[in-house]
Amino acid sequence: MTPALSPETEDGLIPLSALQHQLFCQRQCALIHVEGLWAEDAATAEGRILHERADSGQAERRPGVRIARSLALRSAALGVSGKADVVEFHGAARQPFPVEYKRGKPKAHRADEVQLCAQAICLEEMFDRLVPEGALFYGQTRRRQLVTFDADLRGLTARIAAEARAMIAERRTPGPVATPGCRRCSLHDLCQPERLANPPSVARWLARQLEG
Repeated sequence: MTPALSPETEDGLIPLSALQHQLFCQRQCALIHVEGLWAEDAATAEGRILHERADSGQAERRPGVRIARSLALRSAALGVSGKADVVEFHGAARQPFPVEYKRGKPKAHRADEVQLCAQAICLEEMFDRLVPEGALFYGQTRRRQLVTFDADLRGLTARIAAEARAMIAERRTPGPVATPGCRRCSLHDLCQPERLANPPSVARWLARQLEG
């Protein structure tokens, strides 16, 4: 059973998805979770379609496993709340095993792993038992990638959660840092990283105005 949280703790919870955004790009996290901006592109639409069955909330039973979809989660330790795409409960002991669906293929960074680890920590608090592993399912490979929640990943998850909570609480949006991956971000036109990372010189602008 999920333990009751104080109103102050409840009010301070941030979206679990913010951890994935924070590790991938702090500015992206702030634009979404501080400024409330969002933009759809082909990649986000593909991800939304991939999540449709998980978002249905429809439970399922198979031999030796019970499957919960769109399960509400929260963690006082991390200060997050959200939903798991899928949580499988294995065996007679009903051991929780989170599964997160992602478009594309496995990434070089650990943002997806951090989001999944945060789900495991939520489940540990909710069910009072260790959740040692889960899986990421990628739409491009159509295969599960097993993720072990070791001390390094748990430490990284706790750090990213603390950083995201602080930034959102301060309502602080970091400045842009243009990278090759910016062009593939759905928020590119709202973020304007190339322009804002190297703003035009005010002196040059004034000189052009005077020349005109």
